[in-house]
Amino acid sequence: MSNIFKAITAGSLPPVVPTSFNTQDGTGVPAANVLIINGVDSTENNANGIISKGGVVGTGTANEVDIVLTNRLVGSVTTAGLVTSPIITFTPTVIGTYTIECRISAYNTTSSLGSGYSLFGSARFDGVNSIVCGTVDRIVNEEGTMSSANATYTVSGADIIISGVGYAAQNINWNAVALYTFVGV
Repeated sequence: MSNIFKAITAGSLPPVVPTSFNTQDGTGVPAANVLIINGVDSTENNANGIISKGGVVGTGTANEVDIVLTNRLVGSVTTAGLVTSPIITFTPTVIGTYTIECRISAYNTTSSLGSGYSLFGSARFDGVNSIVCGTVDRIVNEEGTMSSANATYTVSGADIIISGVGYAAQNINWNAVALYTFVGV
């Protein structure tokens, strides 16, 4: 017969497991020792460009924490022929100035050609309409006949619009990612 005795010492205890995770917007609480961590993006304005959210207040789910890249605008569209189609439409809601840096990639599926654009522009929102401030700066990299395509930064009413402009008899896939900086009253 044998007797086993194990003493409990600080070194033999299991590690302390956290029971809540405080974020900038809410607290995530694991359910059955599971905490969901997501990385997402959002159009919401945040001076730092990133925010953490957790729990019911921040994410709507008690055991979830989201790391959110803010001030981001994303979109995609396909043009068929000589048409202008919005890739991103951003509608400001707060009076002030919105400066947008946008990267756009285009792939011509008809002719297997590519192009890339970078647009930098500002628009002031007066509560009703957006007004482009000055001239939009552009960087253009186009392959072959993709020089007939274009990317534009315009406004219509309150909307700030980043569009892809296709050309005759060509199908083009467009994708854009933009960051904006805002200041108001």
